[in-house]
Amino acid sequence: MKTETFNYYLPPSQIAQTPIEPRHNSRLLVYNRSQSIISEDIFRNLKSHLIPGDVLVINTTKVLPARIFGWKKTGGKAEVLLLKKLDHLSWEVLVGGKNIKEGVKILFNGDLLGTITDVLQRGKRIIKFSKQIQPFLAEIGEMPLPPYIHEKLNDQGRYQTVYADSEGSAAAPTAGLHFTNELLSDLTNYGIIFAEIVLHVGLDTFAPVTEDNVEEHAIHTEWCQITDNEINKINLARKENRRIIAVGTTSVRTLETAYLHKNENDELPAFSQPTNLFIYPGYQFNIVDAMITNFHLPKSTLLMLVSAFAGLDEITACYQYAREENFRFYSFGDVMFIY
Repeated sequence: MKTETFNYYLPPSQIAQTPIEPRHNSRLLVYNRSQSIISEDIFRNLKSHLIPGDVLVINTTKVLPARIFGWKKTGGKAEVLLLKKLDHLSWEVLVGGKNIKEGVKILFNGDLLGTITDVLQRGKRIIKFSKQIQPFLAEIGEMPLPPYIHEKLNDQGRYQTVYADSEGSAAAPTAGLHFTNELLSDLTNYGIIFAEIVLHVGLDTFAPVTEDNVEEHAIHTEWCQITDNEINKINLARKENRRIIAVGTTSVRTLETAYLHKNENDELPAFSQPTNLFIYPGYQFNIVDAMITNFHLPKSTLLMLVSAFAGLDEITACYQYAREENFRFYSFGDVMFIY
């Protein structure tokens, strides 16, 4: 399958630079797979598209204020973006600056020192800090907004979901950004059940596939977890033929990874491990019945995943409709409900 199949043109004016307020006022494109019908709504009306007993699976990961700035001994500036924690002092990072080689030391915030211990592929580095970095992040860190967002974010919390509580992501699970506490309460009172998973989102999630053929792409690995209590909600819903609705591609990936470890009774287990599951057209979905998801970048693995779920031609038509109707795209943009 050619990667170019997943390319499309988007006018820069449709890349959302700031979030809608309140969150639940985002436009909602609804796609009915069985009838091939596209319709429009507002996200705050999500309840009208749900059935009591539906299970919404949400990713409670929390974005680190992972962009930090320091100085080399030569006086040159260095920008460090934390990607993945390797142990209590070492991280995989991206570093901006000249001559950031193995052995280079970077000073942050007075007495916090980082040493480059390894140079990896694709511009990545391993840095070892002199102290645990997390206690310093609230003071020296900035939210790592995607590069296509050029407006300064006045409220750093706006790049977090309202239910975020498990710190570790380099980027937000953006489908969840549309929920407000008011909407969560309304849905709960309506009979919607929420099941929590954690998948810590890496920046590679948003990187375009560069290989000519999709099948040649080596997908990134992300850490995910489902606890006993949360997987029990999902297993019970499956037994009772109630819908499992994934909020975001991260929830899809975690749920479908869980299926790989099902037991002889077709029950999903609790688990905590990395996943490198690559979902693209031709994949057979086993758990997810419906999906809430933002509009994704061209040639991204996320666009490939939603195309696998709804159909490539169908998603192409939905994206064309969204462009013609001036929907807002990407992290702070509008949202789809596919069922």
